[in-house]
Amino acid sequence: MNYDSYPEIKPGRKTIKRIYIAVMLFVVGRAIQAACRVDETVKKEFKNLKDGFAFALGVHPHGPWMIVGRDAKGRARYLGWNPEGKRIPLTMSIKSVESAILVFTFQESTSVAFARNRFVVDGDLIDALAVVRVLDLVEVYLLPKLIASLAVKRYPKWSELSPVRKHVGRIVIYTRTLLGF
Repeated sequence: MNYDSYPEIKPGRKTIKRIYIAVMLFVVGRAIQAACRVDETVKKEFKNLKDGFAFALGVHPHGPWMIVGRDAKGRARYLGWNPEGKRIPLTMSIKSVESAILVFTFQESTSVAFARNRFVVDGDLIDALAVVRVLDLVEVYLLPKLIASLAVKRYPKWSELSPVRKHVGRIVIYTRTLLGF
């Protein structure tokens, strides 16, 4: 049998899926920064993290990535997409593009993705859980209830009781996400 007669088949790059994931990570990263200035729960989660904390969320091994850090005032700051040269104590990577698509198209919640072993966490697990809580809150602000209830483990009660808080917060977070402050 001649093995040279069979060409090596290389897997596709899945360019469209990577672009979709990159856009989602960009929007979520900027929304975390905006939510930290609007929502007291997100603000409290970031204040409880260590000075110089940063986390990267992305797809293993080649990305795309989202880096969010804590500034000196304890607020979240979107630090871009390139982890090169940055000190990142917590890295949360999704094992494959297909797994990331399940998470970012809201077919699978973040907690279910963790339970199905789709994430690799390198860093402090307590900080990772705080980041997951922040991601859940940001998803509740960004998404309609029907979709957000698929994306989070438990839809928060405050969003059902106070429509003013939810809708005003949502408008402010969308505005800050689009404008980048």
